[in-house]
Amino acid sequence: MSALRQVLVVDDDPVVGKSFNRVLSQKGYVVVTAENAAEALEKMRSQEYDLVYSDIKMPGMSGIELAEEIRARKPWTPVVIVTGYGSTENQARAKAAGVSAFLNKPLSPEMIEESAAFAVHEAAPSVVQEPAVIEEMQAVVVQERGRLANIALFLAAPFIGLVYALMLPAVGMAMIAGMAAKAIAAKHPGFAKGASMAAAPFIGLAYAVALPFIGMGMLLWTAAQAVKVKFATK
Repeated sequence: MSALRQVLVVDDDPVVGKSFNRVLSQKGYVVVTAENAAEALEKMRSQEYDLVYSDIKMPGMSGIELAEEIRARKPWTPVVIVTGYGSTENQARAKAAGVSAFLNKPLSPEMIEESAAFAVHEAAPSVVQEPAVIEEMQAVVVQERGRLANIALFLAAPFIGLVYALMLPAVGMAMIAGMAAKAIAAKHPGFAKGASMAAAPFIGLAYAVALPFIGMGMLLWTAAQAVKVKFATK
């Protein structure tokens, strides 16, 4: 056992508590005792217990009433009734109170050990999510991924805008140079070759300036789209 289990034994006979302590302490349990239900509830306010054993016949509140009170306050805590009064009525009421087991005295060490292992095991069932809960969780995850994708695009937007702002003047220069060369060629066919040669450096410069920014813009845009697709489909 990897962690010590806390067990509360409620019985007005101190010999019973000592018997439980002798058996369970060897199996990795820490046994705490209480003489009545009121003392047990007081201890449960300040300490969580993995299992509660309770006698039926005690001063004040009975063991079954204690089981009902524990079920109302801490329904995850298993309760095992231990009694020498194993009547059908008591068993039916204990079952209605949701006890894990109903043991009749006298108890053997094997009965104590097996009842503790069973009750603690049954108190920790596997968690099964309802379909509606699963769908709601998936919707939250998709919404969160979309939000992250939008943040990525928002952060990339200034860089993309800067690239286009620097790129457009260079592209405009290239277009103007090309249009001018075509106009000169139309009016002076013999001058076309010379005009084209004269304009070529400017066109080449425009494209040389523009292409790195175009490439950078395309890379940023592609990266942003990849991030968006990844978060949307993952």
